[in-house]
Amino acid sequence: MAELPLEDGTLWYETRGDGRPLVFIHGGWMNGQSWQPQVDRFDDDYEVVTFDVRGHGRTGATEADQYSVELFADDLEALLSHLDLEAPILCGLSLGSMVVQEFMDRHPDRAAGAILGGAVRSMPPLEMPPELKPFMSPLPALTTSLSLTGSKTTFRSMLGSIRATTGERWLSVNPEIQSQAIDAVDEIGRDEFRKVFDALYRYEPSNLAHVETPTLVVHGEQEAPLVKRQGRQLVSEVGGAKHLELSDSGHLVNLDRPNAFNTASETFLEAASAA
Repeated sequence: MAELPLEDGTLWYETRGDGRPLVFIHGGWMNGQSWQPQVDRFDDDYEVVTFDVRGHGRTGATEADQYSVELFADDLEALLSHLDLEAPILCGLSLGSMVVQEFMDRHPDRAAGAILGGAVRSMPPLEMPPELKPFMSPLPALTTSLSLTGSKTTFRSMLGSIRATTGERWLSVNPEIQSQAIDAVDEIGRDEFRKVFDALYRYEPSNLAHVETPTLVVHGEQEAPLVKRQGRQLVSEVGGAKHLELSDSGHLVNLDRPNAFNTASETFLEAASAA
């Protein structure tokens, strides 16, 4: 691991391999290790970069009072500049997919490609008038839960609510993977959990019709229906984007079906390189 000093903290990252840059951005309340099956698959042919988004993993807490997807995208830009990476291929999961979408909105043709796993555009995954969002925020109840029970139990409660709403297993179809994800959440402090949740809730996605980046959107079969709908909307906006649904997998599609996810990504990357 290496570190990149920020104005208000330190960003931890890791690079492996040589070749075209392939940068992975993990999901909320996880860390860069969640991409290990992809790192092991692609580090022979690509310069693979993983990092822990602020508030997560070894990066941990930073001094910022408030987080945002825009701030996470700023950090991604700082890391790309620090490593002098041109035309990167960006692969984001969930929260990471939001960060990649924000980057593509800012730089419609800078990335050589984008792979969006468990792609979501907003939280909750439905259209809501921005002026109403502050009045409907679950943050006060979440803050109370965090103060009383901590990050791990609060996350478990969120999972239960999503499963009850969707009727799907959602996060993962594999109990071991789900357990590992929950253990990662347990390492995140209450304040950092709240700041990450707030960043997700406040994010307002832009229309990406101007984006020229070749894009692959991948969802698991057990993904929440509203998230899948947002993924289809994303594909309809980004010219030439493609959508893939993998069976026997949930939100953590890269971990539930690592071989299938890697094969689909490899096919996409080869086509993007040829283009």
